[in-house]
Amino acid sequence: MHFSTSHEWVSISGKIGTVGITDHAQKELGAIVYVELPKVGDTVLAGEEVSVLESTKAAADIYSPVSGRVTAINEEVKTTPSLLNQHPESSAWLYKIELSKPKEVDRLMSRDQYLATIS
Repeated sequence: MHFSTSHEWVSISGKIGTVGITDHAQKELGAIVYVELPKVGDTVLAGEEVSVLESTKAAADIYSPVSGRVTAINEEVKTTPSLLNQHPESSAWLYKIELSKPKEVDRLMSRDQYLATIS
């Protein structure tokens, strides 16, 4: 997994990245009650807002850690947003993206680097 400073992660398999929010992000948000996801086929740029999460505390913009075309969204998270509070770094991923600039991953942090920024 690779992590962004804005608390998103991406896990890469071949040319496909799976994107979600970090455990830290979900703890900061509190109980997540609504998820707005990108549309399949959308083209996004690294650092661009692609999603919105609403919690009982606040709304948060979610930024894409990498550039590419959205190939899938997690319908389960859309219908049951609370999954993000239970499994933010595994089954509660947000969307999958076909990477258009794979080298962008080199700019992201490792788990240890990310954890050092939030402690």
